[in-house]
Amino acid sequence: RMVTYLSGLPNTVPGATTNRLCGSSMQVAHTAAGAIKMGSGDLFICAGVETMSLVQRGGWNRDLHPMIERDFPAAYIAMGITAENLAEQYSISRQAQEEFAFHSHNKAIAAQDKGYFSDELTPITTPSGDVSIDGCIRETTLEKMAGLKPAFTDNGSVTAATSSPLTDGAACNLICSDSYAAEHSIGTLAEIVSTAVAGVAPEIMGIAPVPASLKALERAGLRLDEVDVIELNEAFSSQSLAVLEELALEVDDERLNIDGGALAIGHPLGASGARILGKAATLLKRTEGEYALATMCIGGGMGIATILRRH
Repeated sequence: RMVTYLSGLPNTVPGATTNRLCGSSMQVAHTAAGAIKMGSGDLFICAGVETMSLVQRGGWNRDLHPMIERDFPAAYIAMGITAENLAEQYSISRQAQEEFAFHSHNKAIAAQDKGYFSDELTPITTPSGDVSIDGCIRETTLEKMAGLKPAFTDNGSVTAATSSPLTDGAACNLICSDSYAAEHSIGTLAEIVSTAVAGVAPEIMGIAPVPASLKALERAGLRLDEVDVIELNEAFSSQSLAVLEELALEVDDERLNIDGGALAIGHPLGASGARILGKAATLLKRTEGEYALATMCIGGGMGIATILRRH
């Protein structure tokens, strides 16, 4: 509700906050699509934001729920440990993780150099000056990555280079009905065909895009090989590689994270769902593909997925 005031919208426009952790802003799009289908609205502003630089590690309220801590402590597992779990379970080497992150950076740098992000970004003014590009995208080398220490366990394979960086960011999707778009001459990029959310064990939360994606594909009546664009949120290299293995996708699949992913661009938790959903839509337009899959893992052992069709 506070965002509606800050945005200058009239006070007749209501607002609400949704929390599905990393999947929050994609969940909002799902909720909006369902509301439109029910006749409960025609236009929804679906946004997500995260300012990780202003929140201390672990948050301000560090008290754990005593019953959850006692009966289900895995619910509080650190995300880096889940990445190590998947690396071990799927025998993903440190080198493979670093090569995946390296290619993500290279794709993002190439996309930025070609101006592919310009139509997706809104410049903002901050106390430190104007910001018009994503600040995480940077050149790196495999040699630099190899020199980093493990980030989460002494003998682990996951490092800062193969983990999505702590990021401030915001993203927004406009979800509307066909009739509203036609009446107001709004050019649309894509339509939501199907949605899905799935659960897995918290210790391997990063694998959850697999059941979520398969469920969304089934609801859309599609096979994965019929999808032209795949946006998989790169929380960690090991997590992404495990998902690719389960979905029988090659690391160099040309449909995958065409302009790089969260390892290069960043993962502002509450905003990432809207970012990859919007990215999938713009990539459908650019590549003239028909279907896109946007999917991501969620802390606590969940995955979320959306199937889009180009309009």
